[in-house]
Amino acid sequence: MNHPQRVPRIVVVGSVNLDLVLRCEQIARPGETLTGRDLQEHFGGKGANQAVAAARLGADVWLIGRVGTDGFGEVLLQGLQSAGVQTRYVQRTPGASGVAVIQVADTGQNSIVVIPGANGCLTVEDVQDASSVIRSADVLLVQFEVPLEAVEAAVRIAVESGVRVIVDPAPACRGVSPVILRADWLLPNETEAEALSGIAVVDRAGAERAGQQLLQAGAKRVVVTLGGSGVLLVDSDGQLLSAQPFQVPAVDTTAAGDAFAGGLACALAGGASDAEAVRYACAVGALAVTKHGAQAAMPAADEVRRLLEQQPGAGCLQGVQG
Repeated sequence: MNHPQRVPRIVVVGSVNLDLVLRCEQIARPGETLTGRDLQEHFGGKGANQAVAAARLGADVWLIGRVGTDGFGEVLLQGLQSAGVQTRYVQRTPGASGVAVIQVADTGQNSIVVIPGANGCLTVEDVQDASSVIRSADVLLVQFEVPLEAVEAAVRIAVESGVRVIVDPAPACRGVSPVILRADWLLPNETEAEALSGIAVVDRAGAERAGQQLLQAGAKRVVVTLGGSGVLLVDSDGQLLSAQPFQVPAVDTTAAGDAFAGGLACALAGGASDAEAVRYACAVGALAVTKHGAQAAMPAADEVRRLLEQQPGAGCLQGVQG
């Protein structure tokens, strides 16, 4: 991957949460009561997770978001700052901060319920107040845990300024503005690809069709993340490319997608090619599942380099046979 002389700048618009992580043997089914193993508190929120991921990898990262005036708010800000994230545009909102309740099974699988709190109060005006830092960015990274009108405002500023846009369309939702969908990179998982495209995604063929549909909707590149099956990239020429995952022991998959997004943003902002950036992002996502927690699991650049060297064939994009 090529590295420019200056540190690449990434701006993230997104959520900041406190994660309450419940560890248990298996995920509770509807109506089922289980006895959990323990309860832990971690810094989280998709926006904050992705910002910390990119900062750990060496980027200059600015987060635009909101936290509450409750006891969690100051702690969350301190956590971001200690990770190297610039928080000038993280505003305080009267009331509660965002909270996520996460069940993590012994298999590493998880289920998540998010209470937005202050995240739901992010406004278009908040984004416009930070327009100068968006215009100065190499990459803008957004998700859907804050109001979509604020996300759209950020995307408009970035597009007008020639800043590359990465959209992680999570949590899954329908009726997303075409402005947002016309991103340089769209990163849905299977559920999100189905919600955005209207095409059932139950296998790789469905993921391919959904990716093609989202390309027709305006996205320049669509990366459908397939968990343990790797990723599928549909590029601007409609070409299908896939990458096999890195082989690592999975402990907690909570922030794998956020790590992937932060890694992709960092690689692209640093001058990597599309193929290099996807491989780098796959390695970052793989390393994140080897540790517990969300932000605590984000790897450093040296860890990523070692994994890339240890598994030279993993994460490499290859053409998909029809």
